[in-house]
Amino acid sequence: MTASFPLPSSPLPSSEPTRPLLEARGLVRRFGGLTAVGGVDLSISEGELVSVIGPNGAGKTTAFNLISGLDRPDEGSIRFGGIDITGKSPEAVHAAGLSRTFQHGRVFANLSVADNVLVGAHRRLKAVKPAWPVIGPLAELALALIRPPSVKAEEAALREEVREILSIFGERLLPRIDQPAYSLSYANRRRVEIARALASRPKLLLLDEPTAGMNQTETAEMLEIIADLKGRGQTILLIEHKLDMVMRLSDRVVVLDDGKKIAEGAPLTVRNDPAVIEAYLGHGGVGAAADPAAAAAPASDQPARLSA
Repeated sequence: MTASFPLPSSPLPSSEPTRPLLEARGLVRRFGGLTAVGGVDLSISEGELVSVIGPNGAGKTTAFNLISGLDRPDEGSIRFGGIDITGKSPEAVHAAGLSRTFQHGRVFANLSVADNVLVGAHRRLKAVKPAWPVIGPLAELALALIRPPSVKAEEAALREEVREILSIFGERLLPRIDQPAYSLSYANRRRVEIARALASRPKLLLLDEPTAGMNQTETAEMLEIIADLKGRGQTILLIEHKLDMVMRLSDRVVVLDDGKKIAEGAPLTVRNDPAVIEAYLGHGGVGAAADPAAAAAPASDQPARLSA
């Protein structure tokens, strides 16, 4: 499952400390009397895959919303590629090179699979998007209607790239390339959403529970796809509820609980952190109710039963 469309290259090893691609400091987001995110620091360097886990309601998706511009922090700062993007609009954040998927998949139901993915490439258009102030949108509309050779050539190149992106997902999407998104299964709609995010060639890809609602086979396929993207240098920030996947993919794991970061580090270190175990077992007794033997199991065995 490989494709030839360009992705970022992994940074070369260096003895010099590098500035993180994304650096969030002291993020706070309050909703009335509820603090959903309370002073969270988060960073990711080029080529890394960092997973954010935590019990339901821990503030994971809220943190993603703050980073991607869908929401604004009450306090704190966010820098991306050395530029302050705190409070910037989603369009501005996306233009800077950050793309995301959502916890509940979002596709354009009446558009074909191909056109859904093409939407993701909109920021890269050049022939049909003249950089003219004021009349730029009108010129874009005129060029889209007239379709001069330059516009046709750009569209043809992008449509070929769409096929390459869809090929990442094997035979799941390519045979359905001209079908409307509403006709797809739930898992395929999730795949289309990821393909659309990749079409923008993001510097940073945010994946919010990409395997939600998928069965074991579909989850294994998604793990392989994300591992392939990581292997080719794509920087990824991941929210995932399946700890086995998190442990296998992550360079680092960040754990949130009640809006605060309670642990961060290598997967195995985080998995055995007493604060992490307490956070999960303190939220509905995860593992204990499903497996009566869990209560009697040694503490070193308990993390394997935890579910992010």
